[in-house]
Amino acid sequence: MKSPAASAARLALSSARRTGLASSRRPVAPVLGSVRSWRALSGRAHMSTVVEDLGNTPSPPPPPPAAAPASVEAERAANAREILKRAVNATAPRNNWTKEEIAAIYYTPLMDLAFKAGLVHRRFHDPAEVQLCTLMNIKTGGCTEDCSYCAQSTRYQTGVQAQRVEPVEAVLEAARTAKANGSTRFCMGAAWRDMRGRKNSLKNIKLMVEGVRGMGMECCVTLGMIDEHQAKELKDAGLTAYNHNVDTSREFYPSVISTRTYDERLKTLSHVRDAGINVCSGGILGLGEKSKDHIGLLYTVSNMPSHPESFPVNALVPIKGTPLGDKKPLEFTSMLRTIATARIIMPATIIRIAAGRKTMSEEKQALCFMAGANAIFTGEKMLTTECNGWDEDSQMFGRWGLVPMKSFEKSPQPAPEIQ
Repeated sequence: MKSPAASAARLALSSARRTGLASSRRPVAPVLGSVRSWRALSGRAHMSTVVEDLGNTPSPPPPPPAAAPASVEAERAANAREILKRAVNATAPRNNWTKEEIAAIYYTPLMDLAFKAGLVHRRFHDPAEVQLCTLMNIKTGGCTEDCSYCAQSTRYQTGVQAQRVEPVEAVLEAARTAKANGSTRFCMGAAWRDMRGRKNSLKNIKLMVEGVRGMGMECCVTLGMIDEHQAKELKDAGLTAYNHNVDTSREFYPSVISTRTYDERLKTLSHVRDAGINVCSGGILGLGEKSKDHIGLLYTVSNMPSHPESFPVNALVPIKGTPLGDKKPLEFTSMLRTIATARIIMPATIIRIAAGRKTMSEEKQALCFMAGANAIFTGEKMLTTECNGWDEDSQMFGRWGLVPMKSFEKSPQPAPEIQ
């Protein structure tokens, strides 16, 4: 004989099923229920639970990862503020930066970062002065390297035709024009891998350097890799600075070029430094890298034995036919953050807005100047890409209250002392 309690439980369950069907008129969703029954065991009342599985219910999703405790986040923020404070208040450059310190500065809220960089800039430089530099391609095209951004590589179909080295007098005439338009530094670039086997070209380049220096202008060249003997010859000719960019972080570099190693670039810079020539070395933003690679670039340059005399910041100008020809434009905030961070960690260095400035509005350029940039390329052309003209820049200077920086040649600027 069935107990009254068990019969009542079955009746209740049947009623619940009928009610669910009547109210929804849809198949009943599987549920997990339990029916309690009581049995008399050995003359005593004993309760057991009978679980009836009416469907396969999926497991609930795992809980989201626990957020860092507020105290941990607060501590991180406090540490970042302290790093920024120490950097801003430093009275001399240092070359023992960690990536963590640079990242703490780089990721500072942008308004505060630009403001703090401006404070440092005003302590080490005249904020109204901006150096005018003109760059001439003295040997165009025919380079065997595979730099994925370059229009002058023989590996890509870019329409650039290889040419011989320009005559000395043609180069000096271009330098005279640059000086007449206000430029105080004349830079010369040659599209080749290195200077090996180029004795005649080196002889002519030294004549160019001597001629530019004779005009009272600073002179910079970028000739690819050079050895210690070639560096000494250029120094003896009076060369002011040698440009050799590291391009990006060590980690991302193999994605950009395979025919020259990162360490080969650093070795060239070592030869330049040992010869007593000012180092000009920077990078290119917008190659497909991440913010961590901007930090890596800054880490490499700021930890050189002495900070570079100048740090050019280029925004990629996509060239049709190169592997990076379809890259989207760089976000301006990335350039601004890089300039501001560079100013804070390399306070005495000249920061030059280089390739890509032609696409920037005057307002964006002004923000860069406020955050620490104090040099630009100006003139007819910048290697193979467009450049802002002298008249255009002269008008911009007038609107923003900027003045051309005087040449360092009147008082050579030594490499900043590292504390």
